[in-house]
Amino acid sequence: MSIGQLARSAGVATDTVRYYERSGLLAPAARLASGYRRYGRAELKRLRFIRRAKALGFSLEDIAELLSLGERSDVASIRAVAARKQAQVDARIAELERVRDGLRILVAACPGHGRAEACPILNALSGEDAT
Repeated sequence: MSIGQLARSAGVATDTVRYYERSGLLAPAARLASGYRRYGRAELKRLRFIRRAKALGFSLEDIAELLSLGERSDVASIRAVAARKQAQVDARIAELERVRDGLRILVAACPGHGRAEACPILNALSGEDAT
């Protein structure tokens, strides 16, 4: 298949395919005598893997590591990489929950009218007491 067909099938842009080739995540495609790239099912599978891993929050460096470990069938190390990512996501969720709880308190304290100088949200963010 052509680069455009590959990109459409994988749900990415053609520039993304080229970028992944340059970065080594995707092997450069064989070229026809005309110079056009030709891709097969293996490249499509790998490209879909990359896209799905990115959607889960893996960095391109993480993805390269996962692909390398997969080629070596190092399942224990693959699990460790995924567990590390899960711990990072858990930490981000905990931080977002703290932010949400703080915002909930600020929004509840704000009457939504009055002078800006008396706004509990602005005062809390500037480090001033709302009283």
